[in-house]
Amino acid sequence: MPLLASGFRPFYLLGALYAPLLVAGSVGAFAGIVDLDASIAHLLWHGHEMLFGFATAIVVGTLLTALPSWAGTPEIHGAPLAWLVAAWLLGRIGFWGAPWLPGMAVAFADMLLWPALIAMLTPALWRVPNRLYRLLLPIMLVLAAANLVYHSAVLGGDVRLALRGLRAAVWALVVLFTLKGGVLTPIFTGNALRELGRGEQARFLTTLEALALALLVALALADLAAAPHALTGVLAAACAVVHGVRAARWRGWRVADQPLLPAMHLAFAWLLLALVLKAMAELGGVVPEVAWLHAFTVGSLGMMMLGLMTRVSLRHTGRALMAPPLLRAAAFAMCAAAALRVAAAVIGPDLGLVAIAVGLWAAAFSAYLLRFGAVLIAPSLPR
Repeated sequence: MPLLASGFRPFYLLGALYAPLLVAGSVGAFAGIVDLDASIAHLLWHGHEMLFGFATAIVVGTLLTALPSWAGTPEIHGAPLAWLVAAWLLGRIGFWGAPWLPGMAVAFADMLLWPALIAMLTPALWRVPNRLYRLLLPIMLVLAAANLVYHSAVLGGDVRLALRGLRAAVWALVVLFTLKGGVLTPIFTGNALRELGRGEQARFLTTLEALALALLVALALADLAAAPHALTGVLAAACAVVHGVRAARWRGWRVADQPLLPAMHLAFAWLLLALVLKAMAELGGVVPEVAWLHAFTVGSLGMMMLGLMTRVSLRHTGRALMAPPLLRAAAFAMCAAAALRVAAAVIGPDLGLVAIAVGLWAAAFSAYLLRFGAVLIAPSLPR
């Protein structure tokens, strides 16, 4: 069955299907048309499903496909993959059926996926010669723990703690983004530079990479611990500088005319903007704190997801690495969505800008679904 031949197939398909459905549910709930979980605020419902519904589907699909190719782990397919898909679906059924289900049942259904994935991947990751791949384990554990904190807080009626759990999940995704995106982007860029005769891949600097990771983890811990604003702001500014140096070394401007690569470099540009906005929010409240969150979740994650989903879907189904015109339009839509969403956060509540941004975000993933939906459920082409 082609759909269960590799992790990216079912999870990319479900994630792309869920994106417009999630937007429709959120808009419907805001308008009073759709009955969501009345026991939690709409902001919590929206935040959780963006992270543990939509984003988790794309992240899991990417991890299950990348690890066999890059780390040499056994590929999870067939029945084990079907169990992971079922766990994701059960969590979504629980959330959408929350008004009619016991809270404990919703929590149990939603917390199955990450522990199951950790149990499947840990033995294989522990046998990989390159120990750096083990860094995935604490990130996955943080995501599982953040989901546990969220559900415990919701059951206890503690909105602040539930928001803190979601914030921990965001930081886990930031770290995962910078670690794995920071490996794939320079490698793919280096390959293109060599093929075009424009130079070589930037040399991997262990000290710079370690400093970038350490600063980012320190910033995450400071933010989650509600450290003094001055400390958090300085850490955010330091992260922006170090990660800016890191991204500049990849020379993404030299491959701006190549397919698929610009989206990955733009994703890191949005990350740098997110860190700058975080510093500005902490050092004097120049911009609202929520601005950096949307710069990362819509700009960074959105662009990187579209870029990787397109590349993986082409490469792992035997197709040429050429960006389809529809996906190029989707990338422009995603950039516009991020810009409008950040603008709406900075200038103040503007439902018009938010509505346009949300529509563009959903349209970008709908475009992916239109172009690759049939590809994901069909056999791969001959190599």
